[in-house]
Order: sequence, then structure tokens, then C-alpha cells
Amino acid sequence: MLRAAVRGSRLCPALLRAPFSAAAASPIPAPNPRPDVAYSKIFINNEWHDAVSKKTFPTINPATGEVICQVAEGDKADVDKAVKAAQAAFRLGSPWRRMDASQRGKLLNRLADLIERDRAYLAALETLDNGKPYAISYLVDLDMVVKCLRYFAGWSDKFHGKTIPLDGDFFCYTRHEPVGVCGQIIPWNFPLLMQAWKLGPALATGNVVVMKVAEQTPLTALYVASLIKEAGFPPGVVNIIPGYGPTAGAAISSHMDIDKVAFTGSTEVGHLIQKAAAQSNLKRVTLELGGKSPNIILSDADMDWAVDQAHFALFFNQGQCCCAGSRTYVQEDIYNEFVERSVEKAKARVVGNPFDFKTEQGPQVDEEQFKKILGYISTGQREGAKLLCGGSPAADRGYFIQPTVFGDVQDSMTIAREEIFGPVMQILKFRTIEEVIERANDSKYGLAAAVFTRDLDKANFVSQSIRAGTVWINCYDVFGAQAPFGGYKASGNGRELGEYGLEAYVEVKNVTIKIPQKNS
Repeated sequence: MLRAAVRGSRLCPALLRAPFSAAAASPIPAPNPRPDVAYSKIFINNEWHDAVSKKTFPTINPATGEVICQVAEGDKADVDKAVKAAQAAFRLGSPWRRMDASQRGKLLNRLADLIERDRAYLAALETLDNGKPYAISYLVDLDMVVKCLRYFAGWSDKFHGKTIPLDGDFFCYTRHEPVGVCGQIIPWNFPLLMQAWKLGPALATGNVVVMKVAEQTPLTALYVASLIKEAGFPPGVVNIIPGYGPTAGAAISSHMDIDKVAFTGSTEVGHLIQKAAAQSNLKRVTLELGGKSPNIILSDADMDWAVDQAHFALFFNQGQCCCAGSRTYVQEDIYNEFVERSVEKAKARVVGNPFDFKTEQGPQVDEEQFKKILGYISTGQREGAKLLCGGSPAADRGYFIQPTVFGDVQDSMTIAREEIFGPVMQILKFRTIEEVIERANDSKYGLAAAVFTRDLDKANFVSQSIRAGTVWINCYDVFGAQAPFGGYKASGNGRELGEYGLEAYVEVKNVTIKIPQKNS
């Protein structure tokens, strides 16, 4: 989902092509491929708890298919327990409610400091549990986690109300007040980063949190919970529950005492969450959902750069990005050359042990995703798309899939319409800009898009015509905590990051006072 911050806000292309070929020359410490797991229980009220049911579930190393450890399995009873702790932390007169806004910012900065201190350990744990290359975990994910927390720390005492010149002898002002108890449900593709995206704005604006972390990747979020306590957040302000969507996630979505729910994940589950929120207490809902993002390559584009970026747009993070450039539209007069170069690049991509510095692509997150992606590949072949490379498992054990490229893809094919969420590139041909805009918009999704061209007029025309929450011009996956992210249509509602990301976490209260006389 992210392009990152080795230099400035972007990972340099040389590193993308041959990342970290020599550990001795690497800017990152050598990884520990077997990091100790310190925390595997539920975090409520700054304490560690077994599940009320005493159940546990296994979390799996996707590179081997082996169990890393057992984790407490939270469900409705644990959510109820966490909500009570959050409500107590949010009561009038509590330490959290009386805390200066600037002090909330200090706590967020302190949390960022602690994450920086333990960066190598967290990167190794993320790689163990998720499968993404350690170099990416360290240089991309952790870097952006720290920047996100620091960004929202700075907003803590700067997002405030206004005085309003109401007619008559009145003094009128607005207050930005925290929404209250916020349920947050985060995905498995960027566990640490999605945790930061959710916690940053919620805590900066004074809310309390009950967070469900993905059952596939609970370990780093639980370690961060220990750092939240170490940073000095009062008990009950942040509560973290590992568990499954149909139990713990559903309990959050339908809970009568949760004031807001934020979810990142599939559109299918987003429907369920919005429905549960509506049928319970009409809690606020923000959703960052799936995508099938068009990446449009015009014939005047810089071919070398466009091929590099289209490859990155699709294959980064094993293709497990909601905004992946998964519909690559190439203008017909450069189509053959683009396809040829893209296939060469995919064949050269290094798949393997995610703790090896030479590895560019690790395993898919779990067996379910692995089988689902292979199923889409079979469907693509059956429907007539041309398999140009890949298409099979890439190892005897673990959930590795070969980088896969399809040509001769038609808009009506399943692989061109549904989110695959894996290392499967689909390349489609178009003639005119008007044609490709119509085809690009012919999707239920609207999360992101990109256009590559040397013509600024064409770039602006395309960017204004595509119905998507983010449009990149001559780049892809450029993210920063300062810029909002979110989707049109079935890709969700609301925005995360930037000043816009704060709006969902505050209530605006209008206060009007009768005064003896108003003067300008």
C-alpha cells in the first residue's frame, strides 16, 4: 500500500530493483529471524488478560506454514470488558479527559520514540508473522509508523473550534470534542502501519480505543500495546483484542456503547460493518475498503520509468495492497514493448526467504489467500487471458506464489473486475484517452488510480476524470501522513491521514451565550 521513506517520501528505484544486495552495506541491522514473542494475550486497562473463554488460536509463519505461538482469542465477552475499561477512561474528570491536549501529543511522541528504540525487533516480528521482506518492514513500514504518530502528535493542540460572529448580542463558538469510545478493526497486510493510522488521529483528538487486530498478524500490535503502557497512556485509553471478525469484529460493529467504528479491509466485510452499525446505535462509520485501481500508461510515457512503476504498483507487498495498480491499461502503440519488458521484470523478481536481503517478494499471508490467488490465476486462464509468466506456487512449503503476468486481458474477465490481492498483473490495451477513462471508471471500486505521460494537459484531464480518492501522476504508491487517503464508491467512505483524517474523530459542538452587549 505504501511507497516509502528511505529518502524523503519515496523508496528509491535502485533499491526497488535490487534491494539491499549486501547486508554489510545495508543501512539496517541484520535481522533476528526468530524473535521472541513477548505478548500473546489481550490488552485491557493496561493489563494482560486471557480470553474470558480461555480460548486461543495459532498464528502462523507464512514462510513455513508452522505455528509461531498461540494467541488469546477474544470475542464478545472480551469486547464488553474492553468497552467498560474505555468508558471508565473516558469519564468526565478522568486523567485522560483532563489531560492537556499538548500532553496527549507528548504521549504520542513518546510512543514513537519507543517504537524507534525497538524498530529492529518490531520489523523482525512483523516479517515473521506477516511474511513481508524484513528490509521493507524496517525501512518502509516502521519508518512510516513513526512519522504517522509524530504527525498526529503535532495536531493534538491545533485542531480546534472557532468563534462565530452571530447576529445579536450573543457570543458563539464551537468546540471540537472527542467522539468517545472508538472501535477500530485493522487488517493483516500492513499491521503496524494500519495500527498507527488508526491510533494517531483517535488519540490526538482525545478519544479512547477498543481495537481488534487481524487474527493472521496479531503479534506486533500486541507488542505496541506494551509500549503504549510504557509511554504513559492512562489505563483503558487503548485496549487491544486479537480475535476473529465474525466474533470480536462483529461485537465491536454492533456494540451499543461504541460511538464510532473504523475499519480497513474487504468491501464484503465493510457492508456487514455498516449494516451492524446502522442496526445498533447508528455509530459513526469510516471504511477503507477494496480496490481495482487503474494504472494508465500513455504512449508518450517514459517507458523505463513506467515499466518500473507499474511493476512496483502491482507487486509491492506481495500484491497485498488495497490500492495496487491491478488494472494496467497500456496504449496500443506501445503495448507489445511494455508487455515484453513487464514479463522480463516479473521473471527477474526474487521470491524467497523474507529475512534474506536479496528477497523482493515473500509469501502470501496465509493458506487461504494462497489458494484464493491460485484460483484467480486458473480463472484467468480459463476465461482466455494469456498467461505470460508465473502462475504457480514458488516453493515446496510456505505460501509463495510466482510473480504472474497476464496479457490480452478483457474488461469483462473476472481477473479484471475482482480484487485478487496477490502478485498477479493484468495488462489491458486501449486506443484513446476518452476510451480508457470510461473503462477505468467502469468498476464498483474507486480507491486509487495513476497515469503516466509527459503531457501535463493529458495528466490533468485524466486525473480530473477518474473517480478515485487518490490519483498519482508519473508515480505510484506515494504516501505521507500529511495527505488524505480513502475511496469513492465501494472502496469506502471517509478519509484517513492528513487534517482530513481528524474529522471523523471529533464532534463539533456549537455553544451560544447571551451577553449584555456585543462589540466588534
